[in-house]
Amino acid sequence: MQECIDQKVYQAEVDNLPAAFEDGSINGGDRPGGSSLSIQTANPGNHVEIRAAYIGTTIIIRQTAGQLSFSIKVAEDVARAFSAEQDLQLCVGGCPPSQRLSRSERSRRGAITIDSAKQLCKEGLPVEDAYFHSCVFDVLISGDPNFTVAAQAALEDARAFLPDLEKLHLFPSDAGVTLSSGTLLTPLSGLLLLWLCIQ
Repeated sequence: MQECIDQKVYQAEVDNLPAAFEDGSINGGDRPGGSSLSIQTANPGNHVEIRAAYIGTTIIIRQTAGQLSFSIKVAEDVARAFSAEQDLQLCVGGCPPSQRLSRSERSRRGAITIDSAKQLCKEGLPVEDAYFHSCVFDVLISGDPNFTVAAQAALEDARAFLPDLEKLHLFPSDAGVTLSSGTLLTPLSGLLLLWLCIQ
């Protein structure tokens, strides 16, 4: 949308979740339609929302449990409009060394059993769906029970994003099923290996 907004870059790191784009602005610029891109914060330093109304996209970035997470709602045609060769990237620098986890059982931060991880996650996520299983993975691998908060936030983001709450809970057997005809939702909040890089 070069005729509407200036290109913007948003960069966040643990303990640095700015409420503005890299150039200090909070919208898409002075051109007509520039306000269709905006950045807002509900909880400074912990929760930022970037809205790109002109392409039907919302990105929520959170800092929870000493980690960054994000949830994104994007129109399916927009999500599929970019090839691998195009420069459209969410994470470009990889995981900083302090965020990497070793594959070695001996060097895991906290020894939490799978049963303990399941119990911790079950408290806030009673349905054993993708959010629950991602929570168990994160808590088990990191040894940090605070990852339950990140998984709960991802579920809340999905509730806000999804027009059809019947499709809120994703189960392993649902893999590959489109969530809704016009929307591709990717709840990635503290989940899987995005920022829990394995060495």
